[in-house]
Amino acid sequence: MFLDEPTSGLDVESSRLIKDIVREVNKDGATIFLTTHNMEEANQLCDRIAIIRMGRIVAVDSPEKLKAQSKGLQSIEISFDRPVDLDSVPLSGITKAVKVGDKFRLYTGDPDSVVKQLVDYAEEKRLKIISLNLLSPSLEDVFVELTRKEA
Repeated sequence: MFLDEPTSGLDVESSRLIKDIVREVNKDGATIFLTTHNMEEANQLCDRIAIIRMGRIVAVDSPEKLKAQSKGLQSIEISFDRPVDLDSVPLSGITKAVKVGDKFRLYTGDPDSVVKQLVDYAEEKRLKIISLNLLSPSLEDVFVELTRKEA
């Protein structure tokens, strides 16, 4: 079965219904080729993923194996009880920092060190950490990394 962007433009309930049908058809033994720009959908529905850049396949593997190959993209998501100016936080080992709503996402190759630095900073400034999550690379992170590389 070939599906091209099967949930694009659908409301949440219809999208869930389509995904459930795709899972059932696959469970019954059918092979499904799914094209999508929605990496979360690919992560949920696919056993194997091919990432294409400029018409060429640059990677093929399971979602988890693709993500495991990008360990340098690990990130820490943190929120505090008060606003914090991230530029004023003395952190080392961060490759990228992004504000996402009321949280910060910090990309690093050394999450243990960065978490320790964040906890030390919070204690020093008497901040309460509301949430702290260590996140593996998302399939979207992997896609961006692989498609931005030089050919």
